[in-house]
Amino acid sequence: MSSRPFQIGLLSACIAAAPLSYAQTESDAIVVEEPTKLLFGDTHLHTSYSFDAFLNKNHSADPDTAYRYAKGLPVIHPYHRARVEIDTPLDFLLVSDHAELLGTMRAVKEGKEEFNDIGWWGGIKRWFIINGLVDAMEGEGGSEVFTKILPTAPAQPGGDPVQDPNNSLITPFGDVSKMAKTAWTDIVNIADRHNEPGKFTTLIGWEWSSIPVGANLHRVVMSPNGGDAAKSYIPFGSDQSQYPEDLWNWLDKTGKESGSEFIAIPHNSNISNGYMFAETTLKGEPITAQYARTRMEWEPVAEITQIKGDSETHASLSPDDEFADFETYGHYITQKTMEYNPRKADYVRSGLKTGLELEQKVGVNPYKFGLIGSTDSHTGLASAEESNFWGKLAIDSTPETKTGGRIGRSKATGWSMSASGLAAVWAKDNTREEIFAAFKRKEVYATTGSRIAVRMFAGWDFPQDAHQSRTLAEVGYEAGVPMGSDLSQADDGKAPQLLIRASKDPKGANLDRVQVVKGWVDSDGKSHEQVIDVAWSDDRQLDANGKLPALPSTVDLATATYDNRYGEAELSALWQDPNFDAAQRAFYYVRVLEINTPRHSTMDAVALQQAPAEDYAAEVQERAYTSPVWYTP
Repeated sequence: MSSRPFQIGLLSACIAAAPLSYAQTESDAIVVEEPTKLLFGDTHLHTSYSFDAFLNKNHSADPDTAYRYAKGLPVIHPYHRARVEIDTPLDFLLVSDHAELLGTMRAVKEGKEEFNDIGWWGGIKRWFIINGLVDAMEGEGGSEVFTKILPTAPAQPGGDPVQDPNNSLITPFGDVSKMAKTAWTDIVNIADRHNEPGKFTTLIGWEWSSIPVGANLHRVVMSPNGGDAAKSYIPFGSDQSQYPEDLWNWLDKTGKESGSEFIAIPHNSNISNGYMFAETTLKGEPITAQYARTRMEWEPVAEITQIKGDSETHASLSPDDEFADFETYGHYITQKTMEYNPRKADYVRSGLKTGLELEQKVGVNPYKFGLIGSTDSHTGLASAEESNFWGKLAIDSTPETKTGGRIGRSKATGWSMSASGLAAVWAKDNTREEIFAAFKRKEVYATTGSRIAVRMFAGWDFPQDAHQSRTLAEVGYEAGVPMGSDLSQADDGKAPQLLIRASKDPKGANLDRVQVVKGWVDSDGKSHEQVIDVAWSDDRQLDANGKLPALPSTVDLATATYDNRYGEAELSALWQDPNFDAAQRAFYYVRVLEINTPRHSTMDAVALQQAPAEDYAAEVQERAYTSPVWYTP
């Protein structure tokens, strides 16, 4: 690691009294016991118990396979049958198979289906559908069948998009609760068997897969409770209701009856078609204070990055952010091809801003959520590593299949997908209870796959050399609040400070820079945003416009390699907002950027002995996003 100093990027109006430059060498490594420990995991993973995973050739990677892979054991890939192994094992995993048709495709394939009587005409329709699905299982058409049976009626943002409260995928099958109960019992038993408190944690949950008119409104449900509680219910699916309010009501009722705790995690908002973080409810009704409180009770955390692209922001929504156009995925989950139209409600940063605006109107913020990443892999393999990426679907796991096929009727291919992401948690211990508690208090963050370590605390009066402290966490907890927290107003009118430290993935690329993303709302109720470079590598200087020059890329496209001649292993900052207005609601989160590295599609192209495709980025700048802190007057 280089020991050359780096600049702390502060605007000229910022406090200059603190010694705000710092260089750490390998011999300076922090060795003290910290109040919380950093854990990496995946809360969004599908196995062969999910109907769409099974239709797309994952017939063998079940929850047991998923946990073994996450722990670092070699397993058999469900499609090409090669031995595969994660590079760096996870600390925790949540298998989140779809509640809808849970285990049904496995049962049909194995001849163990348990269907109820739905009459002669219903039975005929079901027979044709099942035979079509079985044909898809035998061939390569799983995605095509999947998209054919999705609802596709058009809808406008602000109106009620739910044309049919009973998902058309489910209706022809009738009651599948017997198969779901059998599958659910298997899933929770396997989770309990693999749970090793203090070493590796399995969390029990599922995915509620509401997708009205192709708007991805899915939520992953997480519980810290064990199998005894989980086996007292069957997961709630969108076949029962596509409205999140009904999911929350079910969680409340079931939690009281079973003694369980739950949270729901919205995901993949970038293809929500203008609904995930909207200014109205899904039914087009005004958001009230009660709705906002209920949503935040059940949804304290949102997924900002995954295989189907990055949901932080879009270039059209953040035109002044040079890093906004990152892993953009513009393919809705519909039968008919729809042109991608990014809206405010589709992205996390604009959702956080909308939350401030709504809070100013109704007194409560419905979008005061922390941030995580996860994969949404359907292979049973939590593969977010760029050089060890096994695609989203089992059939989409080799260079030929990633480039050769289309996913359903969309224009997406495997190269459209991102090798992402991870959920990072600052927890007191690696147990179900402590990880769940960290999610509830939002002391979590997201990475796009790298193991970047990030600490961020907010306060009013940190010691001037706090960012240089070997006990930064101890200082942060004592004098401030961690990421995900609320910052109360200082009595003396000071501006808030952010205490930040970021360290590179030990096996990965150096860090390019650390940025603070600020959002605020003015007296007219209009929200604004700003991205500020606060720490960076390689002795660069801000230009006349306050912009930081980019580092040269070391990526060799001919060999899909890079080196760490640029960047730093660690960056720290004590930053104070120079434009703080104590009368304005605001949020702050930290974005950490690595130097450029080869994208997985470039590695595929080298393996195929062809040039990188022009339609996809050849390089990627991996990053981390912390949960925000919020200031409320």
